[in-house]
Amino acid sequence: MNFAERLENVSIIGAGGKMGSGISVLIAQELAKLKVKNRGKTYRLNLIDVQDAALDGLQTFIKAQTTKLAEKSIVALRSVYADREDLVENWEVINAFVDDTFSIIRLGTDLKMAEKSQLVFEAIVEDETIKIKVLKGLKGLCGRETFFLTNTSSIPIGFLDEEAGLGGRIIGYHFYNPPVVQRLVEVITAQTTHQELQEVGAELGKRLRKKLVPSNDISGFMGNGHFMRDGLYGIGEVERLQGEYSLPGAIYLMNRISQDFLIRPMGIFQLIDYVGVDVFQCILKVMRKHLRDDSLQSDLIDRLAEKGVLGGQRADGSQKDGSLKYDHNRPVGVYDPGKGEYVPIAGKWQKDLDAAIGPLPAGFSPWRKLLREPGKEERLVAYFRNLFDAQTLGAELARGYLLRTKEIANQLIADGVANSKEDVNAVLTNGFYWLYGPINDYI
Repeated sequence: MNFAERLENVSIIGAGGKMGSGISVLIAQELAKLKVKNRGKTYRLNLIDVQDAALDGLQTFIKAQTTKLAEKSIVALRSVYADREDLVENWEVINAFVDDTFSIIRLGTDLKMAEKSQLVFEAIVEDETIKIKVLKGLKGLCGRETFFLTNTSSIPIGFLDEEAGLGGRIIGYHFYNPPVVQRLVEVITAQTTHQELQEVGAELGKRLRKKLVPSNDISGFMGNGHFMRDGLYGIGEVERLQGEYSLPGAIYLMNRISQDFLIRPMGIFQLIDYVGVDVFQCILKVMRKHLRDDSLQSDLIDRLAEKGVLGGQRADGSQKDGSLKYDHNRPVGVYDPGKGEYVPIAGKWQKDLDAAIGPLPAGFSPWRKLLREPGKEERLVAYFRNLFDAQTLGAELARGYLLRTKEIANQLIADGVANSKEDVNAVLTNGFYWLYGPINDYI
C-alpha cells in the first residue's frame, strides 16, 4: 500500500485534547488539499475522543485554523479552485476550502470509527496503561496493514509495541505544543518498527512542512530527556536557596535566572506550568520506571500536584495558575505551599530579590528582541562573555545552569538517546524556541 492510499482514511484518537486538536487541524488541512486536487477520490478523517464536549470545541478550533490558513494561502487556493466559476470573491474561495475540509471529517466517541483507517494517530493521555489498552483495542479493529503513530513524549516505543502486540506497526511521532505552530516533530523508531512506516513518517513530515529530528528509543527521548533534568536542576537550586530567600523567593530567583540571564522564552517554572505540573510529574514517573533512575523525582512537584496546583492552559491558550500566578500570561505571583496562597511579585519583596540577583550583564537583550535579529549570534557571544566575567549572584547561578544544561545534553549523546549534538540542539532550538543549543561555545 502506497502513501497516498493510506491518506484516504485516517483516524486520530484523542482528537479533542491539547495535542490531538492540533494534529487534527494539520491532517484535516492536508486531506482537504488532496480532496480538492483529486475530485474523484473519497477521503475520511475520523476524529475520536471520549468527551463529546471536547469534540464540540474541536470543530470551532478547526474552522478558525482552517479559515486562517485559507486567508494566508488565497493565491494558491484560487489556482486550485480555478475550475469553479461560481467562486468569485476571496471569501467564497475561503468558505469553499473550509467546507471541503469539514466534508471529510467525521466526529465521534466510538473507537470503531477507526476500523477502516490505514493511518491512526494516537494522542491520548500520557499513561502507558491507557495507551496500551487503546492500542490493543485498535489492533483488534483495524486491518493488519494499519500503521500507528503515537504522540507519546516519554514511553518507549518498543515497550508499547510489545505490550500492544502491534508487530512493529507503531512509530513515535512526537509533535511539539502547539502542533499547528511548532515546526518540530521528534521521530522515535523501535528496533521492530517497519521500514515502510519509517518512510511514511518521513513523507508525512515533508507534506506537513515539519522539521523531523530522530531520537533513539530510550524513555523521555531527547526533548523530555533534557527538559525533565533541566527542570529538576532548577528545582534543586530552589531547594538549596530557600533557606536564605524562602521557597517563593527562591522560585522567583530561579525562574528569572532561567529566563532573563539565560535569554530563554520563559523561565523554568513558567515552562513547567505551561506543560502542566501534573504532566511534568507523570513524565518523571514514566522515565523513573523505564530508566530505573530514582533521581527523576521531585518532592516540590509532588507537593504542588497534591495541592491541585497544576498549571496547564485554558482552551483559549491562556496560562492557568501553577507554581506561578498569571495575569495575561505574565507571572504576577509565586505559590507558597506552606501557606497555600500566592505571594505577589511586587513592591519591596521583588526589589529585594532583584537586588540580591544583581544587574543583568552588559549586552543583554531579551529573547523576543533577539529572536529575529540577523546578528544575534555575535550579540550572544558578547553577552555570554560578559556573563562569565560578572561577579554577581545572578551571573553565578546562570553559569551553573548553563554548565548543567550542557552536561545534560552531552549525557543524552553518551547514553545513546541522541545521535549527535546537532540533533540535541535542533530539539531545543526548534521545540523549545531556545536561541542557542545547550552544546555551544559560550561555555
